[in-house]
Amino acid sequence: MTQITGEETVDVFGPDSMLRRLVNDARWGLAVSRATVLEAAHPQIGTALIENSTFVTYPWRRLRNTLVSMQRILDLDHHVRDREIARLNRLHARISGTDPQGRGYDAMDAAARAWVVATLFESTVTMYRLSGESLSGPALEQLYAEFRAFLVLLEGNSDQLPATSREFWPYYDDMIDHHLENTEAVRVILYRLFANVPAPPLLRNHPAVWAAGRAVAGPVAAAITIASLPESFCRRVALPDLPGTRAIMHGAYLTAGFATRLLPNSWVRVDSIMSLLDPDHTSGSGPWGTVRRKADQAAAMLRLLTPAPDKVNHTTRSADQFFAEVLDQTGDGYLAWPDLAAMAREIATRLDLDEQDEERLYNAHAAWWRELQAGLDTDGDGRVTRQEYAASAVSLPSLGLVKVADVLFDVTDIDDDQAIDVQEYQRLFRTAFHRDLTGRADSYSRSAFVRQFLSFMSGQQHSTAYDSLLS
Repeated sequence: MTQITGEETVDVFGPDSMLRRLVNDARWGLAVSRATVLEAAHPQIGTALIENSTFVTYPWRRLRNTLVSMQRILDLDHHVRDREIARLNRLHARISGTDPQGRGYDAMDAAARAWVVATLFESTVTMYRLSGESLSGPALEQLYAEFRAFLVLLEGNSDQLPATSREFWPYYDDMIDHHLENTEAVRVILYRLFANVPAPPLLRNHPAVWAAGRAVAGPVAAAITIASLPESFCRRVALPDLPGTRAIMHGAYLTAGFATRLLPNSWVRVDSIMSLLDPDHTSGSGPWGTVRRKADQAAAMLRLLTPAPDKVNHTTRSADQFFAEVLDQTGDGYLAWPDLAAMAREIATRLDLDEQDEERLYNAHAAWWRELQAGLDTDGDGRVTRQEYAASAVSLPSLGLVKVADVLFDVTDIDDDQAIDVQEYQRLFRTAFHRDLTGRADSYSRSAFVRQFLSFMSGQQHSTAYDSLLS
């Protein structure tokens, strides 16, 4: 995104961009979490989140994808930016519907998308203020100009946002006072997501440790988020004002601010934090990567000293278990098109597919959904219950699933040599190459790839690779 000043062409997302620095600052997570609640209170956005998003069932996946997308949009290479914006717009163009009150929603609605950008800007300003770094006039104007430029990338214009930061605040207050609601998405984020967030990949093998930490951290995180929200918003949606929470919230923001200013930059970058939480996010370099490796070594030593429990056969899943862990991507208890669309969306995002390959992938998933709906939706309500799936899934022909497997192989096989090599495998699964599944030492044949995909998607066999992708 460029602005022309006199005879100079200035890239607002160049090396001096505030937004580019923020997207790599772990502290910005506080602002993004806060903004997400305000976004979810918008009726259109809230309904789209509940009906189409996997943010409740797979929050770490959603966090990682959001981070990658933001980094692409703010990349210094304009081709990378343009490609990601086109991908996001294609993704959003597929999300529309009607809420329980009969009101339509559309992820491409210009006013709703402007509100997303507005909440990020206001929450960022609030983050600086609560961290003890109130923005000066020029810095505030620069930040606002960059967020408006961000909206231009998405929409082609910034008409839905006021021209200056001074004019922004009346717009923001009007949205808070007259347009937001206590949506289901707001309640889910504050009272279900924080309380039930699944363990990050690093801690999935330590459920007791995660559960103990979450029991304390979940309510505290929700309380901090609520205490940071505008008082008028909290009154409007009837959020509680618990004694002491504002002091805890101020302490959390100030601590984050001090950490950002005092610790080495490599310690507080988002990539460093994500590498600590998610071993597949990076190669594990940096200070927190070292900490993680030491923790892994300690855990391995503990396992050697602890009697091993009786082994359980995890090679197969029951239909009921497979439904809950893999198929129900949105976590609403049903299988419907948004669940399969979420699978296609995750694969397309990981592989950064172009429009043609992305369309092939969505069409294959749509054909699979039509097959599932025709064979399993016994009451004709447009969705499949867990009971309907468990009763009839094994009898399906699964021709649609075979098509999905073929297309997935094609879009993963970048060099079209009819084999998935180590780099292509890593790009899709973000995990090590499993040579024992290939029949060859250096590649993965189409038949082996399709065979394992069908075994996993039919619930017949666990797969570390496909679990990391879809469950």
